[in-house]
Amino acid sequence: MTALGLFAGERALVTGSASNIGRGIALALAREGAAVVLADIDMERNAAVAREIGSAGGSAETISVDLAQPRGWREIIEAVEGRLPQMLVHSACPRRLETDTPADVSEETWDAMLTTNVRSGFFLGRELGTRMRQAGLHGRMLYITSLHAHSPRNLAHYSAAKAGMTMVVKELARALGPSGIRVNALAPGAVPGGGAANMDDTFQPRRKIPLQRFGTPEDMAGMAVALLSDRFSGYVTGATVPVDGGLALFNWIDMPGQG
Repeated sequence: MTALGLFAGERALVTGSASNIGRGIALALAREGAAVVLADIDMERNAAVAREIGSAGGSAETISVDLAQPRGWREIIEAVEGRLPQMLVHSACPRRLETDTPADVSEETWDAMLTTNVRSGFFLGRELGTRMRQAGLHGRMLYITSLHAHSPRNLAHYSAAKAGMTMVVKELARALGPSGIRVNALAPGAVPGGGAANMDDTFQPRRKIPLQRFGTPEDMAGMAVALLSDRFSGYVTGATVPVDGGLALFNWIDMPGQG
């Protein structure tokens, strides 16, 4: 199961672990030797990830939790009490629908998105960070944000949530840094699955990606491992790293004659 053994003997908590990017990161951390705590609302798919890790010789346990509920983050804290993780990956995010535009998004959808990403993300990070500091752990945290923290997506609730999460990362990094706790973010580009489930290689905006392909959960997981590893990123905190194939390089309309 172990590749370089970067996280042997450590525990990692991954939210949104049942699918796509969260799943990919959980599997990668397990390959590096971490015992992984998988937190997700989808019990069945989350259990499948745990079995996948276990069948490869890794260690995983599951927590069923809805981080769109105000008390969700507390349930995670209670579940890991006495078994403090050295790493937190906050990847949980409600699925976004293209029909939830600024003109149409409901209060319930808005609240679920902001609560999961910003409220739960902040309090989960703060409380785990406090416990890491008390235990003398040089912990690491990684938040999955988005390019749309800075660029409108026609989904105001999603862009606002990711923008808020980006500032949560900066505030936690500043507050926890003196205790040796690093907090960073990873901003994926176009990764099919989740809110981008219908993308394929015939999807027109692919030509806006200089590397000429969509991203994969494995692409995200590789950078996640690097950012969580003190061996590779020990002097990095408060940063947001885009993993987007160069998609963010395009910020203007196509002019006539441009392909």
